[in-house]
Amino acid sequence: MTPADSPSTPPRANDFADVTDMFRTLRTLPIDSPEYARQRDRIITRCLPLADRIAKRFARRGEPFDDLQQIARMGLLHSVNRFDPDNGADFLAFAIPTMMGEVRRYFRDHTWTMRVPRRLKDLHVRIGAVTPPLTQSLGRTPTATDLAAALDVSREEVVECLVAANAYSLRSIDAPLSDHDKARPALTDTLGAQDAQLDTINDRESLRPLLATLSERESAVLNLRFFAGMTQSQIADQMGMSQMHVSRILAKTLRRLREGALDERSGRVHIHPADRSRTTRSQESAAARGSRGVHAAEHFGAGSHGGTAQHTAHSGEQL
Repeated sequence: MTPADSPSTPPRANDFADVTDMFRTLRTLPIDSPEYARQRDRIITRCLPLADRIAKRFARRGEPFDDLQQIARMGLLHSVNRFDPDNGADFLAFAIPTMMGEVRRYFRDHTWTMRVPRRLKDLHVRIGAVTPPLTQSLGRTPTATDLAAALDVSREEVVECLVAANAYSLRSIDAPLSDHDKARPALTDTLGAQDAQLDTINDRESLRPLLATLSERESAVLNLRFFAGMTQSQIADQMGMSQMHVSRILAKTLRRLREGALDERSGRVHIHPADRSRTTRSQESAAARGSRGVHAAEHFGAGSHGGTAQHTAHSGEQL
């Protein structure tokens, strides 16, 4: 490698002093003419060594040089398309930051997001090169053992490299789904939201058989209270009983549902008899911890009767 070709040697302005005049000639030609296309190609060909020098400055950082060269040349094309010789700026002063910016953006978007040992980066490149032919010859995706045998390294090294590869080319969920269509939604816009109703599925299924054991009067009182939104006094007037009687029916029914749900969770298939009038202190304590199941009963009832649950109940009906 000659000193002029050294990646550490910055390009000199007089090396490309003729490029500005080439741009001025380009500006005099009709954009749609063959002469314009040929002159533009001459400028690009003339400046390719400049792009290659930029790529060499970023070599030996774990990325193939051909990829870096391609990115730098893409930056050169952007520079040629955007450079205006009439604004007084030198082409090198405009093109070099553009090309270096493209290469740095490539490293930011497509390379390691955390510090990984050099040996693993090198092994990652080798794994990427050997995987396609191995896949074709084996007729399947190669395993870590297959890769280790092909690369003459230990399986543990391959596994370590594959784990470290999780830090390679991470994509922000706020980035557009397509690099070519910035108008497309970001990945975060396609992610589902948490459904709070999923938390009640187990409770609802546990309460389904318990609700089926309620008497017609108990079911009616529950539905009128929680899904029709009636007060105890309104229920009493509609069903022809006292408000105190309605309160007792609600308390007893909700207690049975709590205890039945706890029995279901503990694996005991047992439903309390309808005429059971009280529970022991320990059962009452357990029933209080099972109040979540009664909330599920409300959701279940709403799904069955099409009503809207009302959660403002008398203190004696608290779930």
